[in-house]
Amino acid sequence: MSQQLAYVIVTPYSLYKSRTGGILSRLISRTGLDLVAMRMFAPSAELVKEYAAEIVSAEDPQDRKIQEELREYILKNLGPDAKTGRHRRVMMMLFRGEDAVRKVRSVVGNLSPDRRGGETIRDTYSDLIIDEDNGQVRYFEPAVLAAPNEREAEIKLKLWAKFSDKDGGIIENTIAHPAGQAPERTLVLIKPDNFNFPTGRPGNVIDFFSRTGLYIVGVKVLHMSLAQALEFYGPVRDVLRTKLKEGVSERAKNVLEKEFNFKISPDAQKALGDILGPIHGDNQFDVIMRFMTGFTAAERPSPEEQKKPGSQKCIALVYEGVNAVRKIRDVLGPTDPSKAPPGSIRREFGSNITVNAAHASDSVENAQREFKIVQPGENNLKQVVEAAYGKL
Repeated sequence: MSQQLAYVIVTPYSLYKSRTGGILSRLISRTGLDLVAMRMFAPSAELVKEYAAEIVSAEDPQDRKIQEELREYILKNLGPDAKTGRHRRVMMMLFRGEDAVRKVRSVVGNLSPDRRGGETIRDTYSDLIIDEDNGQVRYFEPAVLAAPNEREAEIKLKLWAKFSDKDGGIIENTIAHPAGQAPERTLVLIKPDNFNFPTGRPGNVIDFFSRTGLYIVGVKVLHMSLAQALEFYGPVRDVLRTKLKEGVSERAKNVLEKEFNFKISPDAQKALGDILGPIHGDNQFDVIMRFMTGFTAAERPSPEEQKKPGSQKCIALVYEGVNAVRKIRDVLGPTDPSKAPPGSIRREFGSNITVNAAHASDSVENAQREFKIVQPGENNLKQVVEAAYGKL
């Protein structure tokens, strides 16, 4: 069976209630599909109108009345707020693989007032409440939106991709912050160790960050190039070359004393550190490069090769809110997972100083530097859609 693209749209309400992580966890772990793109949207009235017009379909197994209710929901809840003019946040996730549309739809589920369990995403997160007296819908929240078949997935993906430059990216004018409090924006990278196999870990990490009360305003699936990684982690290299001198000199001293059966003087030990520290630091830097990109500079020596996407997957997220940098780093925990407090991301999911689940900017200034390197507003979603269906 050929590779298909399938989408899931996380509704404004699900984003507001911080259900994104739980939704993503189920989709990755239960479909086994490849997460190939993510993008935030602040849908315009034009996009919403065109999307709503495609919702009711004879090929959708969902009850016709529910489809019509869904169309009205989209018209009312996805576009700009009629009273304030403020745009609403929507997140699109794109999955690729064999039989992708059916697999995604089976995990998403259908909408029904008679659900009895939590098997699907909609079983857990959606609501459809019918008035027993007149049979009218009293409350409706679908949680997520997904296409019923491959043909409609293509139609709707082309539509959203068409608007993805204008309506998507790092979105503005979506969050009302407390008066007199200036919000910050900070970068989070969910690192490659969360993607070794189809697991709920990427979503679980997002769930941890949801404790901060911050808002996701940008998201991108990132295959960090070696050029990006060299620039991103460049400040770390000199730190490693200096910081590791003491540790490597102590280890070298112990090995040499055992091997040759004589004592190493403090001056000789310092000299060992001066010689071996930079070498060990460079080696550890290469470990970081391989972990984040799949390659080292020696393996991709030319500038052209270094600009190519790496083989390792991350999710880059932009969080917005008051004291965003501090709040995110408090939940993340220190670099060394063994020193991280219980309940922090790195304590729960990290393995060592390098394989430590996630990265977060340590200042507003560094966040700005990292945004320029990682480019979380880049439109990878449109690239994936056009690669599958041709130029729009």
